[in-house]
Amino acid sequence: MKIGIVSDSTCDLPHYFIEQHELEVIPSILVLDGKEYADGIGLSRDDFYKRLPSQEAQPTTAAPSMGEFSTRYDSLLRRGCDHIISIHAAGKLTSILNIARQAVKDFGDKITVIDSTSLSLGLGFQVLAAAEAAELGLQAVLDAIESTRKRLHVFAALDTMTNLRRSGRVPAAVAILGGMLNIKPMIELTNGEVKPVAAVRTTKQTNERMLNFLLQLGPLERLAVLHTGAEARAREFLNAVMQKASQSVPRDILMVNVTPVIGTHVGPNGLGFAAVGK
Repeated sequence: MKIGIVSDSTCDLPHYFIEQHELEVIPSILVLDGKEYADGIGLSRDDFYKRLPSQEAQPTTAAPSMGEFSTRYDSLLRRGCDHIISIHAAGKLTSILNIARQAVKDFGDKITVIDSTSLSLGLGFQVLAAAEAAELGLQAVLDAIESTRKRLHVFAALDTMTNLRRSGRVPAAVAILGGMLNIKPMIELTNGEVKPVAAVRTTKQTNERMLNFLLQLGPLERLAVLHTGAEARAREFLNAVMQKASQSVPRDILMVNVTPVIGTHVGPNGLGFAAVGK
């Protein structure tokens, strides 16, 4: 059985993984200064984060069209796929999943749509697990996704609440923390929901707390350090991880400048990680 894998650009997988596993990744939409961009096309991530702090008008985002999903599905089936796994960003946080579910109605039982309940590499690691298991059959793919999701941990530290407030997607508990003077909220993305886990006052304290969260997870199968236009901060965090936990982290650790469609809501200079326990 030949299985096709479809996801969306919030999966944040590097291009070499997409090419290696012949993944179909559908771009979400970013609207900046009245101009519409397909996520990852026509505007680099570095340029986006340089512009973001000075934007008077909040950038906005939109899900891909149903037609875009249908086109990708049809293409994969025409190329010989017997079944398609379409796995996407958390349904509680974006409409992408619902649009995918609408699109599959025209394809009978040839497509399975899955809610990753996550974002960025929290989604990406599930996509990667599915792709690696694809040659073993449909059930193996479904099992790989479920296993990865059960062992997944996604944490982030926001440097500012401005963008999240503007986006209108602030969970009440996080909003309360962010309303306190000079507080930098730390959040966990779990089961498709954003939950506050800590609140600190300095970037140094944030980095230390993030490191402690990671060290408590034990041996890891996969790890990605995530940032929003904060490469120096991310490298400092990665160095600390290697000094403290080199024996319990994988040899190949990804460092990802998070896609603008997510960064629009998170804001610049954020730090996070996605980890899959062994």
